Amino acid sequence: QLQASGGGLVQAGGSLRLSCVASGRTFGSGITAWFRQAPGKEREFVAGITWNGRRSGYTDSVKGRFTISNDDAKNTVYLQMNSLKPDDTAVYYCATREGSLMQTRTGDYPNWGQGTLVTVSS
Repeated sequence: QLQASGGGLVQAGGSLRLSCVASGRTFGSGITAWFRQAPGKEREFVAGITWNGRRSGYTDSVKGRFTISNDDAKNTVYLQMNSLKPDDTAVYYCATREGSLMQTRTGDYPNWGQGTLVTVSS
């Protein structure tokens, strides 16, 4: 199971670090990704990373501000979010899929954790 945590309330310009822990299993050899869903909007891809950490990808709106990383020893994938904006307000989810393709569609990820709410105030 995937467990996401680290959300909270932060002012614009602030930072948060989200964590996604795979309990009872490892992340395997696929992709771990963060998605987010803002009120009234569809769930969207934010960032993804390969199991070995060698390759990552980001949606354009977070490039240069967010960093995804993994810690195999802790069986955890992180999303470091800096320079947060009110538009980043959303419920953030982590998800995994097998394979090496950095897919961005929700339907390509069969395994999901519960969300963690990030609220950025202006």
